[in-house]
Amino acid sequence: MNNVIACIDGASYTESVCDYATWAAKRLGTPLEFLHVLVRQDDAKVDASGSIGLGAQESLLQELSDLDERRSIIAREHGRQLLEGAKQRAIAAGTQQVSARQRHGELIETLVEIETDTRLYVLGQHDHEAKPKRFLLDHNLESAVRTLHRPILVANSKFAEPQRFMIAFDGSATGRKTVEMVADSPLLRGLECHVVTVGNAVEALRWASERLDGAGFQVTSHQLDGEPANALANYAQQQSINMMVMGAYGHSRIRHLVVGSTTTAILRQSKVPVLILR
Repeated sequence: MNNVIACIDGASYTESVCDYATWAAKRLGTPLEFLHVLVRQDDAKVDASGSIGLGAQESLLQELSDLDERRSIIAREHGRQLLEGAKQRAIAAGTQQVSARQRHGELIETLVEIETDTRLYVLGQHDHEAKPKRFLLDHNLESAVRTLHRPILVANSKFAEPQRFMIAFDGSATGRKTVEMVADSPLLRGLECHVVTVGNAVEALRWASERLDGAGFQVTSHQLDGEPANALANYAQQQSINMMVMGAYGHSRIRHLVVGSTTTAILRQSKVPVLILR
């Protein structure tokens, strides 16, 4: 069974994740599962092995232990309520097959464990006002994009049902595979499609347009100049694009550290959800 997995944690983007995941599950005709991962608290526990003396110290250490246990109980209950609220929101929006799961551990490890049964992950990203562009991506988001082999939909804004989308196309093997995946999937079928490249890739752009046109999409192709992330973000804003589609990281981790990555730059600058295909 290939589920849409919506990762929620109660942060500001949680409602957006819920709504975009619901939309995607309905478009794909697949079950929707909400996932909440309780991060291990082992590192936060007090190491009392070097304590000197008894009496009051023992009492305080017991209080700290009780506090840890209480915090764990509250976290589990918060997660349960969060999942139940997400389920009810999805059901109210017309989704029939909805489930929820709460796990303990690390988010990325959990996502890798369930990857075989996953068709699409939906993750959130902090809004631009709360997270200035000069900051790096959220650690979990970047790790997910680099580690997972399933498509990831990054919800970074309040839900608006997509009417038109843009493929950031560079003519590479990854870019061509992205076009093929869009053409063969029901997720974006029927929506207005823009295929945009930055630089000299005329022949590849023609191929992409013809491939998508043959799959029944209404296609507009455009070639831009300038720095890729800025040019693509500006085009998306000018054309009222509702969703951006692109391939995953094309650089090695070492190269990324030295010169950066177009994928990272676009994720930091885009004001619309980004669908990342592998």
